Amino acid sequence: MELPERFKAMIVQETEDRKFVRRIGTKPMDELPDGDVLIRVNHSSLNYKDALSATGNKGVTRKFPHTPGVDAAGEVAASSTDRFKPGAAVVVTGFDLGMNTSGGFAAYIRVPAEWVVPLPENLTLRESMIIGTAGFTAGLSAWKLQEHGVTPDRGEVLVTGATGGVGSIAVAVLAKIGFRVVAVSGKTDQKPFLEQLGAAEVIGREEATDTTGRPMLKGRWAGVVDTVGGEILASALKSIQYGGVATCCGLVASANLPTTVFPFILRGVSLLGVDSVECPMDLRQTVWQKLAVDWKPEGLEALCSQVDLDGLDPLIDQILAGKIRGRVVVNVV
Repeated sequence: MELPERFKAMIVQETEDRKFVRRIGTKPMDELPDGDVLIRVNHSSLNYKDALSATGNKGVTRKFPHTPGVDAAGEVAASSTDRFKPGAAVVVTGFDLGMNTSGGFAAYIRVPAEWVVPLPENLTLRESMIIGTAGFTAGLSAWKLQEHGVTPDRGEVLVTGATGGVGSIAVAVLAKIGFRVVAVSGKTDQKPFLEQLGAAEVIGREEATDTTGRPMLKGRWAGVVDTVGGEILASALKSIQYGGVATCCGLVASANLPTTVFPFILRGVSLLGVDSVECPMDLRQTVWQKLAVDWKPEGLEALCSQVDLDGLDPLIDQILAGKIRGRVVVNVV
C-alpha cells in the first residue's frame, strides 16, 4: 500500500487567547506518533469524550494541536510486528487513542500493537464503530452483571441515560440476553426508539429520581446499568434487590453520589465501576467476541446515524448538549 505524505484529519488548535477552534485539514504522515501498527482508518464514531477533547478540555487532552477520536476501525497499512499483517481488518478503542495520541478523526493512526484488536468475525468495520467505545462499555457492563450473578430470572434491570450511546446499546444487549429492561430517559418522545431496541418499559427521569429523602426504597432491580451518576444512580441503589448489582460508567448528570451505606450493608448491594480505557486485552477480546455474536444487537443500523469528517463539527456541540440519540458513525474515507 503506497502511503501518502499527508492525510485528511480534524485538527483542534488552541489560539493565543486560549480559545479552541477545529477544522478539517491535512497532516503530514511524519507527525503521527511512534507505534508498531499504522492503520488506514475507514470509520470512527463520535463519543462524549471526543467532544470534550474537541472543545479543549484539558482533563482529556493536554496538548494541542490535536486530532480527537477514541475509536477507529480500518486496515493495517504497515506493521513492525508479525501479529498484524498489512491488509488485516482491525479495531482500536480506548487506551490513549484520541486523548493525547492522534485519534480516529483522521485517515491514519499509528499505535502500539497492544492497543489493536483483530476485527471479530461477524462484524464489519462499520458495525464495529456503531458499537465502538460506547457499545464496548455497555458490553463490559453486561459482562460484570453476569459475572456477579445477575441473571434474567432474578428480575428487572434498569438502564439510565438510555438514549445515549452506552445506554442505547445496553438496552439492546440486555434485552437480547433475555432481561426485562426498564429504560430511563428524559426524552419522552424517544419511547418508540427504546421499545424498538428491546425496552419493556420506559420511565422518565422524575420517576427514576427519589425525592423522599429515605435511605432505602422497596427492592425492585436485580441490576442497574448507570451511565449518568448523581441523584439517579443514588436513587437506583436504594431500589436494588438483596444481592443485586449496579455498574457505573458515566457522570453526565453529576460526578457526586449523594447516598448512604445502607444499600450496601443491609442488602449486600454491589456497585461496580466500568472502565473501557485500560481494560485488559484478554477481557477486551472476550467482550468484543460476545458483541459480535451472542450479544450483537438486532438492527444495528437503527441505533446510528452517519456523518463524514466534513459534517462532524456541529454534532460535537450537539452531543455535549445531550441532543444525540444512539450512535454516530463517522465515515472517514
